[in-house]
Amino acid sequence: MFTAEHFRKKLAESAESIKNTDAPSEIRKLEQSMKSFGLLAENEDWLAANFDKMIRSQDGGAEGESGQIPPDNMAVAKIEERILRCLGAAVMMHWGAIPTKLQRELFDTAGSLGDVLQTVTLRGQVARFLHAHKDGAIATDRVAKPNKDEQSS
Repeated sequence: MFTAEHFRKKLAESAESIKNTDAPSEIRKLEQSMKSFGLLAENEDWLAANFDKMIRSQDGGAEGESGQIPPDNMAVAKIEERILRCLGAAVMMHWGAIPTKLQRELFDTAGSLGDVLQTVTLRGQVARFLHAHKDGAIATDRVAKPNKDEQSS
């Protein structure tokens, strides 16, 4: 895993490289790299300073002795599920504008999630879903707005 110091080192390397080039396009690339490495270093610093304040997803280790997820974790899981639904709907609404290479990567990633034994089935389901909704015709009202039952629980 990268640290803030690693990103600052890369920023310094890019700054040093700028001194050794006269090509405007190369200078722009290096300046962009410097900006990116600086932001990444800031992000790592922020994450380190705020680690104890973050809400973390609870995986299999969060289950109680009964094998059920404690109520607080269930609320977090519902929120995360809703966020993923909204993100998925947003991706589908802009699917046609996404470059083909990225579409393929998203398809491959989505098709490989879940049970390994069901990968072929899932890939087929994803492919059929994408084909059926290729023009962005997705029911966003169901995804974007929680129903009244979800709000009351």
